[in-house]
Amino acid sequence: MRLPPLAVLIPLLFGSAHASAQQSRPAEPGRLPTGVSLAPVGASLGLGSMPLSITLSPDGRRAVVVLSGWRGQGIQVVDVHRHAVVQTLLQPAAFLGAAFAPDGRTLYVSGGDRDVVYRYDWREGLARLRDSLDLTPEGPPRRHGVRYPAGLAPSPDGRFLYVAENLADSLAVVDVASGRVVDRLATERYPYDVRVTPQGAVYVSAWGGHTVSVFRPNGSGRIEAVGTIPAGRHPSALALDRDGTRLFVASGSTDRIAVVDTRRNEVVAQLADPAPAGPSEGSTPDALAVSVDGRRLFVAEADNNAVSVFDLEGDSLLGRVPVGWYPTAVAVAGDTLLVVNGKGLGSAPNPGLPQPGQRGNRAPNYTLGQIPGTLSWIADTEARGASLRGHSETVARLNNWDRTRTAPSYPPFEHVIYIIKENRTYDQVLGDLPEGDGDTSLVFFPRPISPNHHALAERFGTFDRFFVNAEVSADGHNWSMGAYASDYVEKTTPSNYGSGGRSYDYEGENRGWIPADQGAEDAAEPANGYLWNLAQRAGITFRNYGEFVAPGGMGEVEDLPPGYRGTKPYLDAHTNTDFPGFDLGIQDRTRVEVWLKEFHEYEVRGSLPALEVMHLPSDHTSGPPGPTWPTTTSRSAASSKRSRRAPSGPPP
Repeated sequence: MRLPPLAVLIPLLFGSAHASAQQSRPAEPGRLPTGVSLAPVGASLGLGSMPLSITLSPDGRRAVVVLSGWRGQGIQVVDVHRHAVVQTLLQPAAFLGAAFAPDGRTLYVSGGDRDVVYRYDWREGLARLRDSLDLTPEGPPRRHGVRYPAGLAPSPDGRFLYVAENLADSLAVVDVASGRVVDRLATERYPYDVRVTPQGAVYVSAWGGHTVSVFRPNGSGRIEAVGTIPAGRHPSALALDRDGTRLFVASGSTDRIAVVDTRRNEVVAQLADPAPAGPSEGSTPDALAVSVDGRRLFVAEADNNAVSVFDLEGDSLLGRVPVGWYPTAVAVAGDTLLVVNGKGLGSAPNPGLPQPGQRGNRAPNYTLGQIPGTLSWIADTEARGASLRGHSETVARLNNWDRTRTAPSYPPFEHVIYIIKENRTYDQVLGDLPEGDGDTSLVFFPRPISPNHHALAERFGTFDRFFVNAEVSADGHNWSMGAYASDYVEKTTPSNYGSGGRSYDYEGENRGWIPADQGAEDAAEPANGYLWNLAQRAGITFRNYGEFVAPGGMGEVEDLPPGYRGTKPYLDAHTNTDFPGFDLGIQDRTRVEVWLKEFHEYEVRGSLPALEVMHLPSDHTSGPPGPTWPTTTSRSAASSKRSRRAPSGPPP
């Protein structure tokens, strides 16, 4: 039979291993691989890898930044007035949390995967490691990475330290005098941030849930659970006003900030933070700070590369100020706003990365090693009046919000086969195409190795100016399937890919399990779902081959079919169970044979699904573990050969 018009889309997971020449060009200063641009306001200081939080010293003269990146984790101490890093202290691991004791003489810092809180003496504006507070329960087996301290805060009298145990779904209460955990209280999944009111009430957000847990002093020096506050989907960052009567709760995946009256423990307002005319997902509010006078709230918008300013008297958005790439923390230091930018000023081409089969220094040239953070100083006057209005227009221009949108015109395709490949940028595979805007110095797999990739590009289109926000496979799969990577994905990926532990939670699994099997939500999932959810809502027939799948035996259900299963309910019902997922021990030719068998069956019945997604991961490559494994170039060549087997349909 003759096939109806067919589209074959073969995106590479852009940025999933290396930066592309498209990411930074002299003619386009500030241009990001996302397709938007940067023009941060104020002075800027370079920091280490993926800074996630900032904490001011009691005298306001120093700021402590927690690094949770791929290249290194620990803290940096910044002189706020001299705009200089005065101390860098690396730790075996770190994640988010830092707080000073009420007397200002001790600094506590999360130890992430090491399951400890590092305790520093603080003298004359510098930190000196004293010891660590072990969160691991006594007795064998003692394993790292099962508690994973995140946000933390001391009690008002300094006797206790409250620690969100991100992977244990609990709040640890540490007696700082003895250094022992004296109590554990349950929270919802993935507790993230901790805030304590002057009266001693404790609030803990749940990154994988929908609530903020509330605890109060019980009169005996400890705290007890009061209940939970429904505060939005996957709440993360928290902020209290000066007297502790209002708590602000960020929901990054829904672009909302809940305002809680702590006297009643009820949500009394919602601050909406989406982009103009945009969906309620994509700004990603992920950090909060209240102005000194309590009248304004500053919100880091990670995916807008901006800080929004809200009027708290009218609960309205006043405007936005442009900052660096992916802001992750904000703090108010007198008349200055400090903004931590997790990915700094952008990435650049990386010709220094060793070619396949070569040796060299990978760390500074690997994509996650190329994006150190920055700290911005923004005068308070920039967040007011005419200055704020002008900056809001700049943010709109930098994010392309001011462009006139034309009505979409769709080609007459009846079937789309969306092929997901791995780990390669445009330039690595197609940088030698004379028709495209490529860089031949970045080519890994030229035409002799990838002839069919080149042939498909020449026939259907090069996509040489196709931008996507992804550095590695973790966020690449989420962008390919959901056009969005949540703050959970962005903030935990560097640790998972580096030495900071955590499980690979980015294709439908959490902690090695499928959340739906446990009646739970996926902490990494976008609020608006994925491509297959759109197909379901639109009534489009759909079939999945290898994307977001797990071995069929995974989970607690004993009667699962053999082979592979989708990690989401609707996806699972439309997944070919014989098609392998990501496993570099299985070559793509095996996968394509499985797909072809079913394709021919559809062809005979005339029932080919309108949308098919197929994952062909062999071009991810890996160092061969033994002499019988294929080399890097042979994997890519085999991947290109398999691409030839896909039906191409009539010329466009």
